[in-house]
Amino acid sequence: MKTRLPLIAIIWMFSQILPSAFGVSPEAQAKIDEQFKICAAWAADPVIVEGVRAHNASVPAGQADLTQDKWQTLAALDPLVRSFEKNPVGQFLKSKKSEGVAEAFVSDAAGLKVGFLAKTTNWCHKGKPKHDVPMTGKNWQGPIELDESSGQRQIQISVPVLDGGKPIGSLVVGLNVTSLAH
Repeated sequence: MKTRLPLIAIIWMFSQILPSAFGVSPEAQAKIDEQFKICAAWAADPVIVEGVRAHNASVPAGQADLTQDKWQTLAALDPLVRSFEKNPVGQFLKSKKSEGVAEAFVSDAAGLKVGFLAKTTNWCHKGKPKHDVPMTGKNWQGPIELDESSGQRQIQISVPVLDGGKPIGSLVVGLNVTSLAH
């Protein structure tokens, strides 16, 4: 016995698959655009600006010699890693965490971490559009992807951290794709 799906079921299935395969729906993009405004306000907060300004002026001991290889060997509970979650920038990000935010981190001008919600996959994001584009004063939006550090399907967006109108760092926020669909 052959089973046929009604045409309406086939159309519904494609409507669910296509937006995630080829980009985001206009409704989801509107939510992302709203998140850009929220993230720009976070990046302008004095806690973030001062944290990045201080990190740019002097990278703390124990961080200056970190490499990507060394970063990958550090456990999430390592005191150095935890210091990024517990410092004022990390605590600020934690206070802004919501169901829709899968991850968030702030980098200095060199792309080195200043603070985050949870350990990032990479120690330095210099040379990656998520950091380099905000360092030109512009916002950036990535594709839908499965993020290694959060384990969630997300879209990363980033905004510049500005000091007197000049980019001094970047704020990257991973938006949970599921929350954008509601």
